[in-house]
Amino acid sequence: MIRVFLAAFLAIYIMTGPASSETGPSYEILAFDDLHGWAEDDHAAALTAFLETCRDLDDPDWAALCGLARETEDARGFFELLFRPVLISDGEEMLFTGYFEPELSGSPYRTATYRYPVYQMPPEAKRSRPWLTRRQILTSGVMDGRGLEIAWVDDPVELFFLQIQGSGRIIFPDGRMIRVGYGGANGHPYRSIGRELVRRGIYRAHQVSMQVIRNWVDRNPDIGDELLYHNAAYVFFREVSEVPAEKGPLGAMNRSITTLRSIAVDPRYTPLGAPVWIEKAGRDPINRLMIAQDTGSAIKGAQRADIFYGTGDEAGRVAGAIKDSGRMVVLMPIQRAYALLPDEGL
Repeated sequence: MIRVFLAAFLAIYIMTGPASSETGPSYEILAFDDLHGWAEDDHAAALTAFLETCRDLDDPDWAALCGLARETEDARGFFELLFRPVLISDGEEMLFTGYFEPELSGSPYRTATYRYPVYQMPPEAKRSRPWLTRRQILTSGVMDGRGLEIAWVDDPVELFFLQIQGSGRIIFPDGRMIRVGYGGANGHPYRSIGRELVRRGIYRAHQVSMQVIRNWVDRNPDIGDELLYHNAAYVFFREVSEVPAEKGPLGAMNRSITTLRSIAVDPRYTPLGAPVWIEKAGRDPINRLMIAQDTGSAIKGAQRADIFYGTGDEAGRVAGAIKDSGRMVVLMPIQRAYALLPDEGL
């Protein structure tokens, strides 16, 4: 079926022109045989994740591929026939990290237990960039009495990590669940509190994880609050409970992401919606076709990706320990791939 449509796909393709420059990233087209473990992957699972967001891609080449993806019965053949693997380098080493969808205990009302608010974004924060710092938002009273609280949770550290992840679930005492997603930010750059703990000499870099940070703040509540204020960035939320509970949270493309098939990338280098082959080293290596469906303030560079590990505490435990090397290779539509090369064409 795919081969029948290939000529039509190439006929409607609109050439975008070379994207490389002397000072920009470098591009190398690889063969699928160069992708370690390619033949053993579940390409159908990757295709399902690709279909979650490909319908939102407006470029003619991607739109044509999405139409073909809905028709194919041969997932591996679809990717091998219509894409080329492109290794994009910017001089930095590959770094894989992990993220997850937290689950927090909360309440729709403030109580003695649930006293830390999950805020939606106030109108003035949208008009002023940057707006107030984290410390100012939480201590000045500017948010009080305005009905901006979506819910209240019982742990300020869990709320802090909810902001880092950008989305999560809040479980109320009666068992009801609401889902919140990214609703905006105050415009201040993200500052890592893990790095700050290393700078202060409390931990070494290889010791820092989300669990380590959480435990340290719990043991040192007074200076722990000050540590959280080190990160002036503040994330607001919106309720997205219309997303079915069995599906993943919304990513940057406003579609559900998929456990161990979705990654966050830097869209300056990797197009959102593109398939990406990853080869993650470390204790639990992963060779798998993912889909670039999310972004993150700390995800910067051509060889940088955040792997979505799923929902809940166990996913958080695994994701928080990921800091591995390897490589990622973007699967680009054929002519778009060759257009990236400065001196070559089809």
